[in-house]
Amino acid sequence: MGEIDGNVLVAKSLAKFGVRHMFGVVGIPVTSLANRAVSLGIRFIAFHNEQSAGYAASAYGFLTSTPGVLLTVSGPGCVHGLAGLSNASTNTWPMIMISGSCDQSDVGRGDFQELDQIQAVKPFSKLSLKPTHISQIPNSVSQVLASAASGRPGGCYLDLPSDVLHQKISEEEAETLLAEAERNRNENENENSKKDNHHTPADKISEAASLLRRAERPLIVFGKGAAYARAEHALKRLVESTGIPFLPTPLGKGLLPDTHELAATAARSLAIGKCDVALVVGARLNWLLHFGEPPKWSKDVKFILVDISEEEIELRKPHLGLVGDAREVVEILNKEIKDDPFCLGKSHPWVDAISKKAKENVSKMEAQLAKDVVPFNFLTPMRIIRDAIAGLESPAPIVVSEGANTMDVGRSVLIQTEPRTRLDAGTWGTMGVGLGYCIAAAVASPDRLVVAVEGDSGFGFSAIEVETLVRYQLPVVVIVFNNGGVYGGDRRSTEEIDGPHKDDPAPTSFVPNAGYHALIEAFGGKGYLVGTPEELKHALSETFSARKPAVINVIIDPYAGSESGRLQHKN
Repeated sequence: MGEIDGNVLVAKSLAKFGVRHMFGVVGIPVTSLANRAVSLGIRFIAFHNEQSAGYAASAYGFLTSTPGVLLTVSGPGCVHGLAGLSNASTNTWPMIMISGSCDQSDVGRGDFQELDQIQAVKPFSKLSLKPTHISQIPNSVSQVLASAASGRPGGCYLDLPSDVLHQKISEEEAETLLAEAERNRNENENENSKKDNHHTPADKISEAASLLRRAERPLIVFGKGAAYARAEHALKRLVESTGIPFLPTPLGKGLLPDTHELAATAARSLAIGKCDVALVVGARLNWLLHFGEPPKWSKDVKFILVDISEEEIELRKPHLGLVGDAREVVEILNKEIKDDPFCLGKSHPWVDAISKKAKENVSKMEAQLAKDVVPFNFLTPMRIIRDAIAGLESPAPIVVSEGANTMDVGRSVLIQTEPRTRLDAGTWGTMGVGLGYCIAAAVASPDRLVVAVEGDSGFGFSAIEVETLVRYQLPVVVIVFNNGGVYGGDRRSTEEIDGPHKDDPAPTSFVPNAGYHALIEAFGGKGYLVGTPEELKHALSETFSARKPAVINVIIDPYAGSESGRLQHKN
């Protein structure tokens, strides 16, 4: 038997512990590692920028419930990768970032791209490991992968010094180390399952059922934690057996269809403002849910919070906390309710009130959407996109969305009918996720079309990755709402247009009518420039049928949007 180096051993370890895809940017000292991983059956998607690759790895973790893997070079590559790692940690998605680093003997001497990377990743990493010898590689790989997905998921980090990557051991010793790492992993999993086997106490489940049963205006709220846990069937049963209206957070959309008769999304203000008991499953009471506080919520509302993290429940101090996996807890709750069933019924005053308000708001929105406004506002093209998506058969496409106005309008207009088919800026409100998310979605769900609906500013963060779409021939259609800037054109008041640089473009302005569609054409993809309903319908019909990389450049009235979208109060 021959010898293998650290690159091969890392690749073997990743393959052994279930990694099927990697995202990243290669260079010193990790190029050989990427090539070795590919030769062992791991698909490597090479990006132009570590930020986009990191966003891809984070979204892959959400879509597959297995850690997304990002590979970067040392120093600046690691720093760029922090965008993805921090996004994963804030959204609580499993991901590992693997970065090369300088020779251990040269630390502190100003080596090429030298950085204390363990220190740099600290705020965003559940576990950070740095094998100092080749023999430590299999255990280190196993540990970061396991930690990323255990408990509350999040980001982990693996640092690979270049001297460790070049060290060699015999193939026989490598196999022994891999077998030992697998044994350790199995033992740790058994230990953790014993620790985690503290089922939610029966009295708490009973109390939750009782609170819902006695509530006059109950509401079920679910978020991306429920989507991650695959809780859709359990939630459907709970909603339909009890008749309780539900409200998804943006990335929880589709667990139950947006078109469901008990969906309260179109009556959101009424639902959260008047409910007296709210069962919150896999969603945090953070800014997206107004912190669960008045004036948006009633001061008397009783929260039942279901979360995998005990710390989260302690932080939010709900009326009742149920620690556990979202799907498992809802299944136990279903069993409890089955023994003493109740159902609100369509004529129940609360259900009727929400239903009436939702219908009223939908008909107001539909009246707006029905108009063909040219030059385009945001609503006309969004309606055309919605209808084109609705015309596709299952499996539904994954919709990726970012941008202030574009994302806000899309959340209201675009309809999700299947779980985990929406990806947007998420908990951290991250702009620039678009192309990375698209690539992750196409790789994780190869049977689905991916449709990105992006503002021109959001698109600009990662626009060069359209070349990556073409290179891998991914079925992604990117629709850019082009209104010539961040929020639109020049929004300055007359007193703001002053000083020696007053003739410069506004800080929010881009080149008007920029030819974004030409960018993908430079790489051999298909580009469309559209400004009328007929042109947009034609472009969508062609691209949805072709399932090939495309950019549709939709020219929008630069004054159609509002500054900061729906977060003006934060500005």
